[in-house]
Amino acid sequence: MAAKLKKGDKVVVLAGKDKGKQGEIAQVMPSAGKAVVEGVNMAIRHQKQSQSAQGGRLPKAMPVDLSNLALLDSNGKATRVGFRDEKGTKVRFAKTTGEAI
Repeated sequence: MAAKLKKGDKVVVLAGKDKGKQGEIAQVMPSAGKAVVEGVNMAIRHQKQSQSAQGGRLPKAMPVDLSNLALLDSNGKATRVGFRDEKGTKVRFAKTTGEAI
C-alpha cells in the first residue's frame, strides 16, 4: 500500500493526550503503523552520562499511531490524502483543496 504520510510532512494529532498539536514527522514505521512526530507524545527517558554525551532526564518523542494523524493542507486544516495519476506519475493530493502534495 502506498504511504499516505511520509517523513517531513506537517501533521496534526486527531486523538489522545496531544489532540490538536501540530508537528513534522521525523520517522515513519510502516510495519508498526506508527510515526514519530516532533514535539508530540513526549516522554522522559533517563540517559547515563558518557564521555561524549551529558546524562540526565531527556525528553523524547514517542511513536503515535498513523490513524491518529492527519496531514495539514495549505490552509492549515486537517485533510485526508488521495492519489491520482499526473502525466504518468502517481501523486498524493489533499482532498480538501485538491492540491498536489
